[in-house]
Amino acid sequence: MIQMFTRDRITFLILCLASAMSSATLVAQVDPNQQLNPTRPESDSTSIPGESHQAMLDKIFLQKAAEGGTAEVQLGKLAVERASDADVKAFGQKMVDDHTRLNNQMAPMAESKGVALPRKMSKADQAEYDKLSSLSGEAFDKEYIAYMAKDHHADLREFRTAAMNTADPELKAAVDKAAQVIHEHMVMADKLAHEKGIAMPGRGGRPARTTTN
Repeated sequence: MIQMFTRDRITFLILCLASAMSSATLVAQVDPNQQLNPTRPESDSTSIPGESHQAMLDKIFLQKAAEGGTAEVQLGKLAVERASDADVKAFGQKMVDDHTRLNNQMAPMAESKGVALPRKMSKADQAEYDKLSSLSGEAFDKEYIAYMAKDHHADLREFRTAAMNTADPELKAAVDKAAQVIHEHMVMADKLAHEKGIAMPGRGGRPARTTTN
């Protein structure tokens, strides 16, 4: 009886010792930093310095601006071909000339920042191009001017926001200069829309504007 008790006692002690050694090994394998701060994120990607984050926003803006500039040129060429009103044709030609120049001015800056310049329009602009391609005469004129008025209001807000937020003085100067041209286009488009009694429905969730900035 005593011998059985002794054996059971020894077995129990061995099991306890094995369990303790296993726990010690597990603790040793755990990152001590994670023990002290279990809520620490796996990576520091969310802790991006303000300048680095803004640099990323600058690149996004440049890519979108280049994409929009490409659309303005293509839509302007379509207006020169299809518009029935002389003023609308002239406006379309001005879009081609001014945005070609703006695209050429912004391209070197975008490339220097590693921004891949788009080779085609956005899906929204392509859809509008396809829609305009099926129109002619007065129907084309109204659709084109309405689109240009709303688009330039949105573009001007985006350019002014980019100029205000960027920490890059060279980019700020270029965007400020481009915003002046976009403002001129917006005023012209608003004037044409008013003269021709063109309705201004909202587009892409953005409210229509009827007054100039």
